Amino acid sequence: MKKKTGRTGFVFTKHTPKEQSPFEKLFEIFQELITHTSGDFDEAIDWLRELDKEYKLTTPEYTIDDFIEELKQKGFIREEFRPDGKGHGDGKGKSSITEKLERSLRKRALEQIFGKLKRSGAGNHRTKQTGRGDEKSGEFRDYQFGDSLSHISMTESLKNAQVNHGIDGFSLTENDLVVEETTFKAQMSTVLMIDISHSMILYGEDRITPAKKVAMALSELITTRYPKDTLDILVFGNDAWPIKIKDLPYLNVGPYHTNTVAGLQLAMDMLRRKRNTNKQIFMITDGKPSCLRLPDGQYYKNSNGLDPYIVNKCYDMASQARKLHIPITTFMIASDPYLQQFVDNFTEANQGKAFYTGLQGLGEMIFTDYETNRKKRLR
Repeated sequence: MKKKTGRTGFVFTKHTPKEQSPFEKLFEIFQELITHTSGDFDEAIDWLRELDKEYKLTTPEYTIDDFIEELKQKGFIREEFRPDGKGHGDGKGKSSITEKLERSLRKRALEQIFGKLKRSGAGNHRTKQTGRGDEKSGEFRDYQFGDSLSHISMTESLKNAQVNHGIDGFSLTENDLVVEETTFKAQMSTVLMIDISHSMILYGEDRITPAKKVAMALSELITTRYPKDTLDILVFGNDAWPIKIKDLPYLNVGPYHTNTVAGLQLAMDMLRRKRNTNKQIFMITDGKPSCLRLPDGQYYKNSNGLDPYIVNKCYDMASQARKLHIPITTFMIASDPYLQQFVDNFTEANQGKAFYTGLQGLGEMIFTDYETNRKKRLR
């Protein structure tokens, strides 16, 4: 590693890796397991015990039971006792994770996917437009009537006064005043749609866990670095419904078809209520749209290929979002050519973007797209 010295240049020293306590080593593995088990503590501990048998993670001085006890002491889990029907506990309890662990999982997801991002003081991005904004840009212009007095650069104005009137008889007039340009801070409202249809765990591939991690990381990024932005998260199967950020660790798939239209309808309803100019939808899905809810409340389902009725409804929703100036970015976790053609047509109808991706690199792509969109006005 290198350290800056008082003199010019650097002094290079040998890197010494950070020592981890037995708890910290197990806690890293445990957080991964609790994400995979959708917040099921007992199942995660069972997996941890199996890994311990195979890889000797613990020692006689520090066992899995010691680790569980320390999780309780540090406030990461709580013990919940079941009533026996008479209002009394039966002596048996079930451990569940706390809000402190939920926050830790979000922070870990952010560090895993996006790197260790430090909290920004201002908490906003910049746009290229200058004018009467919020943040100084370092550029100057002559004062104009109506400019805020707080934006006047006294140093530059005094310099002008000395040049224009000399230093013997000091005088400062309106023509000497200089204003420092400011940059508008963009605000973004994002809806993240997550497909929880059954195909997200089919074919021996766990697709829901990476999607969960992306959602946790994105929520942590926005709440810590861009607090003026908004993030809403919804899931869609046969229907669509919103979920809270704190619910993400427990997210799991169900025996559902894929009602993409319901997800898009809910996403646009959410964004209509936002005052921000910049709005966008991110959709993570791995399957074709295969379900619609009809006006009479019945479900129309067809899993055989691409149903023209369902597909055309999706295209209609993409066009509606375009009219509302809401771009949709689709992250398609599938490689079937006919599904790619559907996504191509969907993206063209919306004038949005599409990424055909495996699970590797999904988070980095979403982060890059989010950052890019925030730096420009989408409307």
